[in-house]
Amino acid sequence: MNAVTHTVELAGIGPVQTSLADYGSGQPFLLLHGGAGPQSVTGFAEKFAAAHQVRVLVPTHPGFGGTARPEALDTVPALAELYQGLLDQLRLTDVTVIGNSIGGWITAEIALLKSPPVSGIVLIDAVGIEVPGHPVADFFSLTMDEVFQRSFHHPEKFRIDPANLPPAAQAIAAGNRAAIATYAGSAMTDPTLLRRLGTLEIPTLVLWGESDGIVDADYGRAYAAAIPTARFQLLPETGHSPQLETPDLVIHAIWDSTDTDFSVFSR
Repeated sequence: MNAVTHTVELAGIGPVQTSLADYGSGQPFLLLHGGAGPQSVTGFAEKFAAAHQVRVLVPTHPGFGGTARPEALDTVPALAELYQGLLDQLRLTDVTVIGNSIGGWITAEIALLKSPPVSGIVLIDAVGIEVPGHPVADFFSLTMDEVFQRSFHHPEKFRIDPANLPPAAQAIAAGNRAAIATYAGSAMTDPTLLRRLGTLEIPTLVLWGESDGIVDADYGRAYAAAIPTARFQLLPETGHSPQLETPDLVIHAIWDSTDTDFSVFSR
């Protein structure tokens, strides 16, 4: 794995530095992490790159993982613009973008930019839309123990006590939490997103953990229903972070999506 810092110039914001980890080689996949930070997807990136001859690119959203965030970079659509610029800078084509949680929301916004390098998207327990009767859990009112309880089918395998973390790790966790609030707001939704998704024509796979206590399965079904080209798949014994809890199911779901509508995922 190599991590390189790239600088992308964004209109109205200026230069933005982004750390990009690079795993494997072959067909490119851009993998966007959620609120837990880049470490929540690095193991999956390594596993996916090793299982299939693919290249998995994992950026750290500015403000996460102890990185700097320009003050003007403060919305999910701005992050989508950042990653569109990054893909253009890297001169990649036929890129499948995969995103979990807030990373899924960023992925949806990237698709809405209709960027030529992007040929397909995978939304994994994404937030961002408003679904009546199925709100996103109020993350900022939950204790960390409650977050783990809601995030995993088997939370005991993943639960940690933040108070036992080294001070540097505690500082990074606090920075991640602040970055989520900045980009996504307390509700973690955009009232306009659901309607805008109806314009998408890109092949889309929506994966959802059946035990997700942050955004439930009916929320996921509403996400898929809003996208004309989407297919929904429920993952058993899985919570809000399938790439951590059941990575093999995620890899198989992506790789085995080989019907006509999802030929972008065929290899």
